[in-house]
This record gives sequence, C-alpha cells and structure tokens, in this order.
Amino acid sequence: MGAAGLDTYVHRDSVIHRWSPRLKLISLVVLMFAFATVRQLALVPWMLGLAASLYGLSGLPVVFLRQRLSYPGLFILALVVLLPLTVGDTVLGEWGWLTLRQEGLVATLLIVGRFLSILTLGFILLGTTPFLTLLHAMRSLGLPTILADMTLLSYRYLFEIAAMLTTMQQAMGLRGFGHKRQRWLHINRQTMEQLAMLAGNLLIRSYEQSDRVYRAMRLRGYGYGARSAVGQRATAQPNTLSWGLTGVVLAAAVALVIAEGILRQGWMCQAWMCQ
Repeated sequence: MGAAGLDTYVHRDSVIHRWSPRLKLISLVVLMFAFATVRQLALVPWMLGLAASLYGLSGLPVVFLRQRLSYPGLFILALVVLLPLTVGDTVLGEWGWLTLRQEGLVATLLIVGRFLSILTLGFILLGTTPFLTLLHAMRSLGLPTILADMTLLSYRYLFEIAAMLTTMQQAMGLRGFGHKRQRWLHINRQTMEQLAMLAGNLLIRSYEQSDRVYRAMRLRGYGYGARSAVGQRATAQPNTLSWGLTGVVLAAAVALVIAEGILRQGWMCQAWMCQ
C-alpha cells in the first residue's frame, strides 16, 4: 500500500524538515492554490521548477516520489490521453486517422503540469512532517477537534484495512482463487461474484471494527473530558529559517498569480486586436 511508507523519511534533517509545521502547511497550501490558478502554458516550466527545487531541498529520494505518483499518474493519464486527439480546431499533424490538435495538446500539458506540481508539494508536506505533528498544526490553525480525530482514525485504520485485505486474499488463494489462468480483461461471472463478496466482507468488517473502536472510546470518556493539548512542536515559535522559507514560498505564489493575470490580460488584448 502506497500510504504505508509516508512516514519513512520524516526523521531526516533538511531545511524543509526543520521548517515550522504550521508555516510549512500554510505556505505549501497557498502555493498549491497558486498552481491551481495557472492557465498559461508559459508558466508551467516555472511551476515545475519551483516544485522540483522544494523537493530537492527536502532531501527526499526520487524513488519516494516516483512510487507515489504511479497510481494517480495512471489515473490522470487515462483522463487526458485523448485530449490532444479530440479537442480543438488547430491541426498540428495528421497520421492516417490520427489528428494531433493544438488546443488539446496545450490542455494536456497544463493538466499534467499542475498535477505533477501540486502532488509533489503534497508529498513534500507528508514526507517531511510526522502525521501527528501535521494534525496538531491543523488543530492549532483552527481545525475542529472532531475533524482532527476523524482524520487520525481514518489514517490509522487504513493500515488495519490493508492487513485485513491481505489476510482475506491469502485465504481466497488457499481455497483456489486466482489459480486458474484467465485472458486479459476476460473475467467470468464467478470471479466477479467472488470479488464482490470480498469487497462486501471488507466493508462489513470495517464497519464493525469502527463501531467497536467508537464504543471503546466512549467507555473511556471520549467526548466528555477536556480538550487535549496541541502538540508542542506544532506550536513552537518559528525560527528565522522558517520565516525565510515562508516568505520565499508566499512571494513565489503571489508572483505566479500576478504573472498569470498579466499573461491572460495580454492574451485577451491580442485576441481583441485580431478581431
């Protein structure tokens, strides 16, 4: 499971690791929103370069990012692979029945650029900050306690559900499931029924587990006591390095938004003059 190794490198020592969790959370989220506003292709290299620079400063290995981008990368690839061939009127080239169109190609590059940049920032945040510290930082910034507890429990029980799924798959394998060779994309009705039963059993067991955990928490006083203290590391006073990194990242986010506005205004002026 991809999420199983998110905490593997959180104890390294880099400037991003030493960045105050609260300032890091605010700065990277603001930068993600700035990336999401980019609509001009000329800004994509700057966006990717900024994300790559922050990733380099984090000291995280490239394999960490590559492994976690694989599954969402396949998803986004399935969504955008047809855009250059189907969207737009400006033809860049034709090869038989294949037609490459400029508008679709630009849209694909923008989507892929924003996707890579935003996810890289997300993995920098998760890969350099312990999950509990990040949660404490969210609470210190005003996240309601119930949402913080739900996030923590969801994260904790992802691993429980993964272990439960592995056990059930092993049990099915011992009973002969998957031993019969099948052609690609050729799944018979019996296999579909067994997979549906697996998914149903997993949902029921997860629900029962969550109910048991909630009852145990209520018996131990959950919801009746005083609020727990916010983590010390999350609320520690930021040092000069943290303020410096925050200033640089926020300045870059503002610069991207201003550049996007200027380029969009210039493009609209050109389009108006052409008319």
